[in-house]
Amino acid sequence: MFGFIVTLIVGIVLVFLGISNTKGNISSLHSYHTKRVKDEDRLPFGKKVGIGVIIIGCDIIVYSLLSIITLITNQPLYTTIGNVILVLGLAVGFVFIFYALFKYNKGIF
Repeated sequence: MFGFIVTLIVGIVLVFLGISNTKGNISSLHSYHTKRVKDEDRLPFGKKVGIGVIIIGCDIIVYSLLSIITLITNQPLYTTIGNVILVLGLAVGFVFIFYALFKYNKGIF
């Protein structure tokens, strides 16, 4: 049960970091991810990265809640649904993040 609470907290933290990024605060990102981002592109870059992080955070929250439901109901179907949602959400979130990195930073590093 403790593991589900930890993943829920991680998801919530990621959502808050994503919200911070969408407002243009990209200080939570590594410097090599932002070193070639122009000052006028900080807000659009932060929005795209933030949306990706919010998607990943929400995805982890949903996965955690479905895992708790599985534990309570003893129905493994919820974990399977959670796994599918987790994989799809991670893929979509990383597409947003990598798109922003390649567009504004001209690469990952």
